[in-house]
Amino acid sequence: MDIPTPANAAPANATTAAVSLLPNRERREKLRRIRGIRDAVSKYGVASAGIGVIFALALIFIYLFYETIPLLKPVGMEIAGTLAVPGDEEPAPTVHLTLDRFEEIGGRFSASGAITFFSTADGRILSRTAVSMPATASVTAFGRSESRKSLFVYGFSDGSLLPLQVEYRQTFMDGVRTITPVLGFPLGEEPIRVSGGIDGNYSALTIVDGRGGYVIAGGTDAGEITMARFSTRRNMFTREMEITRSDYNLPAIPRPVRQLVVNESLRNLFAVDDQGMLYNFDIVDGSQARLIETVELVPDGVSVTASEFLVGSRSLIVGGSDGSVAQWFLVRDEETGKPHLTRIRGFRPHQAPVTFIEPEYNRKGFLSGDESGEIALHYATSSVTLKRLQVGDEPVSRIAISPINSLALVKREAVDELDLIRIDNPHPQTSWSGLWGQVWYEGRSQPEFIWQSSSADDAFESKFSLVPLSVGTLKAALFAMLLAAPLAIMGAIYTAYFMSPRMRRIVKPSIELMEALPTVILGFLAGIWLAPFIENNLPIVFVGLPLIPVGVLLAGFIWSRLPSSVRNRVAPGWEGALLIPVVILLGWMTVALSPWIEIAFFDGSMRQWLTSVGIPYDQRNALIVGLAMGFAVIPTIFSIAEDAVFNVPRHLTQGSLALGATPWQTVTGVVLLTASPGIFSAVMIGFGRAVGETMIVLMASGNSPIVNFSIFEGMRTLAANIAVELPETAVGSTHFRVLFVSALVLLIFTFVLNTAAEVVRQRLRKRYASL
Repeated sequence: MDIPTPANAAPANATTAAVSLLPNRERREKLRRIRGIRDAVSKYGVASAGIGVIFALALIFIYLFYETIPLLKPVGMEIAGTLAVPGDEEPAPTVHLTLDRFEEIGGRFSASGAITFFSTADGRILSRTAVSMPATASVTAFGRSESRKSLFVYGFSDGSLLPLQVEYRQTFMDGVRTITPVLGFPLGEEPIRVSGGIDGNYSALTIVDGRGGYVIAGGTDAGEITMARFSTRRNMFTREMEITRSDYNLPAIPRPVRQLVVNESLRNLFAVDDQGMLYNFDIVDGSQARLIETVELVPDGVSVTASEFLVGSRSLIVGGSDGSVAQWFLVRDEETGKPHLTRIRGFRPHQAPVTFIEPEYNRKGFLSGDESGEIALHYATSSVTLKRLQVGDEPVSRIAISPINSLALVKREAVDELDLIRIDNPHPQTSWSGLWGQVWYEGRSQPEFIWQSSSADDAFESKFSLVPLSVGTLKAALFAMLLAAPLAIMGAIYTAYFMSPRMRRIVKPSIELMEALPTVILGFLAGIWLAPFIENNLPIVFVGLPLIPVGVLLAGFIWSRLPSSVRNRVAPGWEGALLIPVVILLGWMTVALSPWIEIAFFDGSMRQWLTSVGIPYDQRNALIVGLAMGFAVIPTIFSIAEDAVFNVPRHLTQGSLALGATPWQTVTGVVLLTASPGIFSAVMIGFGRAVGETMIVLMASGNSPIVNFSIFEGMRTLAANIAVELPETAVGSTHFRVLFVSALVLLIFTFVLNTAAEVVRQRLRKRYASL
């Protein structure tokens, strides 16, 4: 029987053509080109991104170095020109020189009583005034206040005195600035005499505008010292200035008076004799003035040839006939509480006797000149002699420095010229020893590490030690890590290895979500709520630290001893949830016991007890910062460490368990070793986060730049200090540059830390790769 063949069926003997599913040759070439382009884009894109990161980091380093390089610039001092001595046709000796703040006008005080103001550009005389003096008298002495006050006093041969003041006034007309020197007489234009005082010549004079008014003091070759105190007030009805005057005679000294200086507080008068002895008088009550101390300023055989207060009238600079230059100031004795004049530091000596000392207007620097014609620029705080310059061969008799400290006038003996000295010294306050060493600052009893960048007083001595900020940075980070590292690592181990997958999917995202909390909110809560709470319940720290861990261990032990029928009711991996009520209960017990513990052991207040035993307690301290910053750092460490533990190959753990090891033995002997590079990286990244944290430290630490690791005191970190002070500092100032130095220190520290951490991580990975 024949079977019909379908109409559409191919003949039996026909060959069926094979259809290929692979792309043809042209298609393959096209796909190969596309793949090559993608590979190249990925390769160069990733490489460019990596290079871009390195380039950005390098730019940060370059910019910070660029802003700090001016601090390393050497000091410049050179002769910019000379001017003929302006004044009399027969020039009298120059007793003093001044400069205005724009360095356009100079002033010369002569021994004839003539005061001449001249242009520093060409020496042209602008004005000349002769002071009023007795007809038959001559000038025998001249004194001045510190540079900022521009107060001077002439002493005449008949024993009379004439105080005067110089002011450089600015006026603007049609956009043009004009400076006019004005001579003032704060106590009248006629000479005055100190009643009951000296009938004869003064050998030394000084004038001070202090807190209680004007004080004029004079001394003689006979060792006599007299003082007049003037207080001024404006009459509320007549609006005229009324002057009240008191005259005093101080105890005489046994030798001729050569220098007199009175500090701005009007508490002490210092008299120096021709043998280098200094006599310190207490003049708080002029009627009861008394000699309280005698100090030998120079060795035997050496005399004091120049002395002057630095700005602020706290430090006395003394120059000797042996060329020595030293700084002295009052230091309070810790045992007796009395101040004593103490030699603080010496400077590089001159090769000839010192003849003149001129302090800067608003810094702790000064110029000194000697008999060989050399001048030297010093800075007291950093204990350095910055620059020396040989002006000529004649002795330097007078020096003036401008209020902006960039131009000086030098007068040499027997030379009818003034030398113009251009000074380039914008940042003398900084040095390696000033930034990283202990410095003996004015008013301190010993050398210290201090950061205090500004003050309301123009005579303030800037203190730029980076040690308190560096110590504060490490202190904050360490206390934060003491809380964060153990909790985060142990939590990561439990979550990754012991916790059930379902619970892990809840816990891990919840902890990672903590990282999204703004640190400013954490700092705000720590400073406003946590700090007062801890202060009022301080025993929580000492009770809670042992009680909660011991309570958790005890709960775990009790759970392990319960019948298996009870333990089996909880699914494996959910046991940790049972500790939540235990921790809450232990925390409540800690808070509840706190007041009873204070009453029983600390007389009702643990804070007062700590203070009484010599342990200061600040409300915002390292404990508060550690708790708040630890809370912020935990998510970072936990997330990285948990991933490292969770990603340990399963065949390692299963093999360990198969060989009879317990889960805990497997964790300690296999899992932790394999995951150690990741755990170490987590700790280092967390530490870096803590080092760079700003807002929490700013709001919860008290911001006190102190050098200690007390948990009950605060700190100031590098990052917080930059955030607080950089917006308010003058661009280009020393303070501005030092803040960039601190930023560079912080960047280098974190860079070195992260680099070292990466090296250690790679070694750990290589060491345990064979497990």
